[in-house]
Amino acid sequence: MPTLPAFRHLTPMGEPAATLAAEAALPSRFGNFRVVAFESPDGKEHAAIVHGDVDGAEAVPLRVHSECFTGDVMGSLKCDCRDQLEAALRYIADQPRGVVLYLRQEGRGIGLANKIRAYALQDTGLDTVEANHALGFQDDERRYDVAADMIRELGITSVRLISNNPNKARALTDLGIPVLGRIPLQMKPNPHNVRYLDTKRAKSGHLL
Repeated sequence: MPTLPAFRHLTPMGEPAATLAAEAALPSRFGNFRVVAFESPDGKEHAAIVHGDVDGAEAVPLRVHSECFTGDVMGSLKCDCRDQLEAALRYIADQPRGVVLYLRQEGRGIGLANKIRAYALQDTGLDTVEANHALGFQDDERRYDVAADMIRELGITSVRLISNNPNKARALTDLGIPVLGRIPLQMKPNPHNVRYLDTKRAKSGHLL
């Protein structure tokens, strides 16, 4: 087993949103990575999938991916989450370095049970935004302070964001992470997610 390089552990003022807990080698069907586990004060555990040496690196290709049980695990056709995750992993495996941050904020931050409730409302004709509103939530309840602290603890100095969502870039910039550019990640739609993708474009500002 090769020796894994130690990551820089930063201690910012106040309680960090995520702290590094463990790391190990992760050979995968997409390439050879390291998996780095992080813990946050709310008890959630997050992961960084790291390719190459990112400590002190600039303009690191980085995907901030929020957990999607139905898509990532079960292969749901209602979203493009699994397609984006796999495409991001393949992309960074072909680069000198890159990272996928996997954040435990299911259903745009509303949790799995509420996400399934939103699915049921979508079956009645609501789109994803309307379903969230009907349940009393904002369009998107996700937060990115965890991602920002993960980036800092990995020692990354700036990123190129693998995303179609400009809100992620703004959020990371506001949290002090230099975002030097965007790498588009557009997936081919299917009959089950075409309305979902159109809603992301029309109502959530995604660049599709």
